[in-house]
Order: sequence, then C-alpha cells, then structure tokens
Amino acid sequence: MIDNIKPKEATSIINSLVSGVVPKIGVQHITVGRSEEVNAFLSSLEDVKNGLSLVKFWIGDFGSGKSFMLHLLNTVALKQKFVVANADFTPDNRLYANDGKSVILYSAIMDNIAIQTKPEGGALQTLLEKWIEQVISRTAEDNHISLIEIRNDQYLGLIQNAIMKTVNEITEVGGFDFGSAIVKYYEGYIKGDELLRRNALRWLKGEYSTKTEARQDLGIREIINDSNYYDMLKNFCKLFVSMGYSGFMINLDEAINLYKISVSASREKNYEKILSIYNDCFQGKVSNLFINFAGTKEFLENERRGLFSYQALKSRLESNKFETSEFRDFAQPVIKLMPLNHNEIFVLLKKLKLIFDFNYKTELNISDEEISVFMEEMFNKPGAAEFLTPREVIRDFLNILNIIRQNPDVDKRRLFGEIEITDERPNDLILLDSIEEL
Repeated sequence: MIDNIKPKEATSIINSLVSGVVPKIGVQHITVGRSEEVNAFLSSLEDVKNGLSLVKFWIGDFGSGKSFMLHLLNTVALKQKFVVANADFTPDNRLYANDGKSVILYSAIMDNIAIQTKPEGGALQTLLEKWIEQVISRTAEDNHISLIEIRNDQYLGLIQNAIMKTVNEITEVGGFDFGSAIVKYYEGYIKGDELLRRNALRWLKGEYSTKTEARQDLGIREIINDSNYYDMLKNFCKLFVSMGYSGFMINLDEAINLYKISVSASREKNYEKILSIYNDCFQGKVSNLFINFAGTKEFLENERRGLFSYQALKSRLESNKFETSEFRDFAQPVIKLMPLNHNEIFVLLKKLKLIFDFNYKTELNISDEEISVFMEEMFNKPGAAEFLTPREVIRDFLNILNIIRQNPDVDKRRLFGEIEITDERPNDLILLDSIEEL
C-alpha cells in the first residue's frame, strides 16, 4: 500500500483524476519522475526564505503535468511553512485590466490562500486572526497588561494603534487603507460583530466594487482595484513574513488564457505586467515572494502572441543555449517539463491501482503484465504519438478500473482494445494555431 495515505487523500486523488483535474491534496503520493525539479524547487524555496524573490515559468504541452507540478510545489512549500495561493487565468481575469478583470484574479488568489493546517484554501481569516492575536499578546506584554484584561473595551484604542503602527512599519503603497481594514476586522473580531468582520474581509479580498460602499460600511475611502491589487499582494506577503511564515507563494495556472487575449494592445499590457513583476522580484524590490506561472510552449515561444512577442521578456526567458534533454538547468526562470517516460508512467499506474484499491476497499485482479498490455494498447493507437497525454492515460486507466470493480467478469483485454486517442487541446486554441499558420 502507499505509505501514510489518508482516506480523504485517496478519495480526492481518484475523484479528481477521473474528472481530468489535479487533486488539491495528496499529490505527493502519485509523484513520479520529477525529483530533479523538486530538488531545484527546494533550493529556490531556501533562497526565498532568506529574503529573495523569484518568478518561475513551468512550460509543457496540454496534459503534460503543469497543473500537477504546481500542486506538488504547493505541498512542498506548505511543509516549508510558506503561505500558498493558487488561481487560474480565465477569459474573465488577467494581470492587467481597467474593467475589473485584475481584481477578479486578485480575489481568486485571496480565496485560495492555504497554510499547512488548511491546505485546501480559505485560510485568510485564520491568518488574520492569528496575526491579530500576536499583536494583542505583544501589546499586552509591552504595556504590562494581562491577556484577559487587554480584551476589554478600554484598551480598544491601544490595540488599534498597535495594529496601524505594525502595518505601517511593514507596508509601503496602500498601507494606511490596508491597515484600516485590518483594524476594522479586529473591532469585529473582539466585539463579536460578524457583519463588521465580514465587511473588512470583503475589503481585503477585493470584493468592494465602489468606494462609496466601502466608505459607508467601513469608513475606508479607497478600494482594491486593477491598479493597486499587486501592491496589496506585496503587503500581504510582508504581513505573512512578519507572522513567522517563510514567504508567500502564488501559483498562476492556465496562462494560455493571456496568449488568447484577442486585442494585441491588451495582451501586450499583460506581458508588460509580467515583466514588471519579474523585474521587481529579481531586482530585489520585493522580498519573500515566489510567483509561478504555468503555460504551454505556445504561451512562451510564439513570436506573434506569446511571451516571446514581447522583446524584453524574450531576452530574459530564452533557454540556456547549453541545456540539453540530458543536461538540464533548473536554475533558469523557465522550466520545461519533459514528458514522463514509459517506465515512469508504469510506476504511476501501479501506484494509482493501489490507491484505487485502498479507496474502494477492494483488491482488483490486475497484474503488472496487464498494466503493460494496457499501456501498449494506448501508446500504439493511431494519434498516440501526437496527442496522447499522461492525463488521458490516467483517466482511461481509472475508468477501466471502475468498470472492472463494478463488473468483475468483464474481459479486460477487450476493454483495452476499445481505447481511442483524442486531441485534448481546447478547440479555440486549435483554431488560433491554424490562424497563426495562415
């Protein structure tokens, strides 16, 4: 059996992979063939812990394991006491906008904040209350007041001042409004005023759309918007580090949606924002921040729509010319994910079979030889060389296991023979590719 796997992790792994998505928890149990990438990542985490900031681009074809890699990075970073957040680019959010689409991305990041005790996300409230408790304890100690007594109304102003003073010391742009929202959260927290606490959390998550509403509810004159959301992310990074966390890691997946922005000026503005973040991190303008982008080769290298269409990014992100498939350079900003080889996929399928049995409390009669036959059937199908991805191999394998579990007398080899290979790329991307070729 897989060591130390929890029932909740097993269920998440099986249900997610059957649905064609990466499980939020338990990915460490199904990791194969990525040890070099993980070791390099651990080294990068140490640099960020020590005050540096980094940007990495994880590049691979559809279904090659980019999203899986980001989830694995989460698991590793959480164990290293990082605060982690994930968000996907969609047609409705982006890095640069003037119609609210950047704030939508920011809100998604804040919704998905995770810590080791809450790896599935939703940890922002926990972190705020932990930080407030630290301020209360420090203020009580500095003023020789007991921890019970300092919670009385007479000391409300003392704690409010301490919160603002601490926030001002660690933040720069937007620090006053950021601190004011945390003060309001503290008031709601200490008085048991759930509405006030919820409104303060709404402000911090970028969910106010008008300044008027924010002023009415909280007395704060500004809101988080498309132009200042990145400053707020940096403020949160400093807040988390001041609490004792190693840093703040933000994973941004599905970067192909930036490539697909149809208006070239808007697409270029988004690439300009990536450049700005990249320069911030590598020039030491921000500390303890780690941002990962995951995208396809087109997103990176296409000279008309990809990052390489923006010359300043191309000059920074071109691969080490001395790198080969045998001699890799994981220190560079771009990490190209090589496809899993057949041996690695075999090991992965064996692991999945064990997890499947554990999850369903069964023991399916599938031998190593039959797993090999399944793989041969898949990899020898027409179109396999061009379109077959680990995602499809995994999903078909688990679907077959489900059929066998519920129909023990089924002919396994007949099931293997019914496998078909399809092009899993989104239709709109295939269309874009054909337009680019005209």
